[in-house]
Amino acid sequence: MVLSDDILLRVEKPGRYIGNEINMAEKDVSRVNIRFAFCFPDVYEVGMSHLGAQILYFYLNEREDTYCERAYAPWPDMEAELRAAGVPLFALETGDPVKVFDFMGFTLQYELSYTNALNMLDLAGIPLLAAERGEDCPIVCAGGPCAVNPEPLADFIDFFYIGEGEAGLNGILDIYAAHKAGGGGRRAFLREIARAPGVYVPSLYTAAYNGEGLIESFAPIADDIPARIKKNYVKDFNSSYFPDRILTPLIEIVQDRAVVEVFRGCVRGCRFCQAGYIYRPARERGVERITEQAERILSSSGHEEISMLSLSASDYSGCGDLINALTERLTPRHVNVSLPSLRIDRLSLEMMSKAGEVRRSSLTFAPEAGSQRLRDVINKGITETDILDGARMAFESGWSKIKLYFMIGLPTETVEDVAAIPRLAERVVETYYSVPKDRRGQPLSVNLSASCFVPKPFTPFQWAAQDVYGFMEKQRLIKKTLTKKQIRFNYHDAGQSIIEALLARGDRRLGRVLLDVWRNGARFEGWSEFFKYDLWTQAMKNAGLNLDFYTARQRRYDEILPWDHIDTGVTKEFLIREAEKAKRAEVTPNCREGCAGCGFIKTDRGCVGE
Repeated sequence: MVLSDDILLRVEKPGRYIGNEINMAEKDVSRVNIRFAFCFPDVYEVGMSHLGAQILYFYLNEREDTYCERAYAPWPDMEAELRAAGVPLFALETGDPVKVFDFMGFTLQYELSYTNALNMLDLAGIPLLAAERGEDCPIVCAGGPCAVNPEPLADFIDFFYIGEGEAGLNGILDIYAAHKAGGGGRRAFLREIARAPGVYVPSLYTAAYNGEGLIESFAPIADDIPARIKKNYVKDFNSSYFPDRILTPLIEIVQDRAVVEVFRGCVRGCRFCQAGYIYRPARERGVERITEQAERILSSSGHEEISMLSLSASDYSGCGDLINALTERLTPRHVNVSLPSLRIDRLSLEMMSKAGEVRRSSLTFAPEAGSQRLRDVINKGITETDILDGARMAFESGWSKIKLYFMIGLPTETVEDVAAIPRLAERVVETYYSVPKDRRGQPLSVNLSASCFVPKPFTPFQWAAQDVYGFMEKQRLIKKTLTKKQIRFNYHDAGQSIIEALLARGDRRLGRVLLDVWRNGARFEGWSEFFKYDLWTQAMKNAGLNLDFYTARQRRYDEILPWDHIDTGVTKEFLIREAEKAKRAEVTPNCREGCAGCGFIKTDRGCVGE
């Protein structure tokens, strides 16, 4: 281990930096050919809670020729200690400097982590700009949901992997192993993998801008480089890789429980939800396979709670059977089954009762909008009756802690739509008190959260203007309108949402903005206590860029978008149709009720790409 005890004793939570977790991969580095540093650009407790990172960690370590190790963003106190002691960023498994690895791979889960990625590169002693890296530097790559618009990080990343890692990362490492055996350099390797499925090498593309600041052209520098990059995705999800163990931390983390992935993708088509589009098509695992995976994960980790991960757990076609199977096997072991992200219209009294047999935690409902008109605009597909009936079933089943998620600033939103949010929350409270005392839990707690709308690529709202000047006024309206003491109102920093939107839909000109804010101390921008909005506005001015151009401007359908060279399988024509239907508050049925022609092809065995 490269850190002295003196350093560890001076920092908060030294357990973040010592590794040695239960189920940690251990290999002889002299016997592997490829060393891969998997980097999560946030603090340890957040990174360790992410199932996707756990899957890829064990997936890569299945290779005998590869050792995948981990690095997380050091908390500010540890960063100061590392810089003072001259200790570079290191991997938790061996303590070796990340700079000696073959790959430094970032997972990009949210845009406000970008400055942490730059900081980790700097702490590792690796030039931030890809153009300045030599043969002695690792290949810096990135993937994850934010990679569908890679342009703001184009100056810093050698290549982006677009799509699901299990579908193509092995192919990339096979190419690298052959390339390394032949003594080839990094430039030749990048040129070779640029033709591999799902790989985008920014240095092999050029962008030009017109007088309005819009993209005039975007093209590869050579004919053998693809003009569009298609995402990789797992086609047979039921038999796809899933580890039989997970890393079990020695300190408490954000989501401190076992997790099993039930299905990937979503059938709903909420128009604001990027995940619902970029993870299409929806694919499920079988009940028996999920149950077996859950038992293996629990046995290897010792957790007393297991969560079923998906974008909407109750949309899993075998949800009732799965809950029955899990509770039958796990209740005798006093293991709690958690159902996050439930759809109110798919709840049943039996489902909720069984899910809470061991202990009842809070239930999370996401109406997203207070009025029916706005719920139709965003294609939420639920009514107020659905919401209140679902709440009643929850209260009658003994739940008394409810989380309600809403969004403000949605396209076409009016003051009346905003005022409908507290009214709906208070009706939920009234529903609770309409349930007989002997059938409800005590006491009632409703946690009302209103986030600020952020337009995202590959959604029908990717062209929408962000309501940057109305967020705080709407937050105040909700707060002053609430009268029920059982409701606690939480709202997000509007400034963070504005910068998130800037980075989500930005182009590669934002590279110099990111450098500027990082040099001026931007770290952990996703954490409200560290976020500094003024750094971003000043950096935009320094770069000669207009913040409103990227956030508050309504985009045209015919303009070239920074992410148009990425192909997620959903066509732009479909997104335009959905954007127009939103203007008319017209609902599109979910995928199981009828195919809307998003770009994937519907077959008897599920939707597939071309």
